[in-house]
Amino acid sequence: MKIIILGAGEVGGNLAQNLTKEASDITVIDKNADRLRELQDRFDIRTVRGMASHPNTMARAGAEDADMVIAVTDSDEVNMVACQIAHTVFHTHMKIARIRSTEYLNLEESGLFRNDAMPVNFIVNPEIIVTQDIVRLIEHPGALQVMNFAGGKVQLVGIKAYYGGDLVGQELRFLRQHIPTVDTRVAAIFRQGRPIKPEGTTVIEADDEVFFLAATSDIHAVMSELRHVERPNRRIIIAGGGHIGLGLATTLEHQYGVRIIEPNKQRCEALSQSLDRAIVLAGDASDRELLLMENIEETDVFVAVTNDDEANIMSSLLAKSLGARKVITLINNPAFVDLIEGGEIDIVISPQQATLGSILQHIRRGRVVTVHSLRRGASEAIEASALGDQRTSRVVGKTIEEINLPEGTTIGAIVRGDEVIIAHDDVTVESEDHLILFLVDRERVPQVEKLFSAPFSLF
Repeated sequence: MKIIILGAGEVGGNLAQNLTKEASDITVIDKNADRLRELQDRFDIRTVRGMASHPNTMARAGAEDADMVIAVTDSDEVNMVACQIAHTVFHTHMKIARIRSTEYLNLEESGLFRNDAMPVNFIVNPEIIVTQDIVRLIEHPGALQVMNFAGGKVQLVGIKAYYGGDLVGQELRFLRQHIPTVDTRVAAIFRQGRPIKPEGTTVIEADDEVFFLAATSDIHAVMSELRHVERPNRRIIIAGGGHIGLGLATTLEHQYGVRIIEPNKQRCEALSQSLDRAIVLAGDASDRELLLMENIEETDVFVAVTNDDEANIMSSLLAKSLGARKVITLINNPAFVDLIEGGEIDIVISPQQATLGSILQHIRRGRVVTVHSLRRGASEAIEASALGDQRTSRVVGKTIEEINLPEGTTIGAIVRGDEVIIAHDDVTVESEDHLILFLVDRERVPQVEKLFSAPFSLF
């Protein structure tokens, strides 16, 4: 597959890094020669310097035979024009654009983004994706990551096993005894950063990261058995009143007590006019006295989502030291993620990784419906549909045990209509089932894609 990425910033660079494993021909366009040189030194890609939306620049990048254009520059307008040029001049089949402005996004339902108007096949908005991820974490106290599948019918939840908990020291085969009324499956385990394939005899250790699948309606029941019950979140402090901060406050303010801290007074006035119940505070989130005055020690979740990584890290560390029960920190720089992960900050959110999954589902071959990236892109959870019949499909008509899965791949659940079936060995796959798979190693993705590729002929 030949892919052209427009924009070599944090999102474009992260895409280039990850997509080198997905496609044999990656080209990145940007005006910044230093960024391009850095990417070319690190990865096996082509680079072209120039204005991303100019036809001659795209022609030099080989747009005439590109399968996909991904426009992720800092400008919505450049991204949209680039998709228009790719469609009209080069007849590119798939155009993906990062669009942040709500003025454009509000027109999506009116049909603006279609081939005979503004030809964008898929819109990526990192702020919306990150907001949704954080909201799910707040709704599930104790979770490290929460991912939706099958239109929200199934969730994959990551938790940390704690010393003294019911999960620690137990073999997985006894899990059913702890939760006799709910069916669930452990899809993956990470121990000290390394993946462990869950077997019936696997014993959970303290500090293991355990990812389990269950019907969304059963998630809270499963979590209460797998770790100590955390009280529901009530008080939320948000540091940063940008797009993400406003989106969080708007979503949460009618269910939680929300305070949002923003240093820019003009922005504070705009926030106060947009919000109904949330309290807007003009100030610095790393101001110790301000946090104490707002009873930080009684705060359930402190969320730092400014545009400054250092400010997010420092305010989160301060909030945690002053007694905030949990801190969630937005980090753009991957080097910072590696540095602080596993320390005082409870959960790190990476916009690049959050965005990656939504783009990968449009790159995956076969019948892949949903993709979620885990462990900073090292692993993946995939939803794939099984089409055809026993003669034309590699999975339909077979039991889970009979499917020739790549090494390190597990099937966690099957969604059949509105029914969620946890994938035990004797479950048989039927046509149009949606299977939720977990891949410890992304290098196995092509093999999984082949399993779910278009029905093949025996003759």
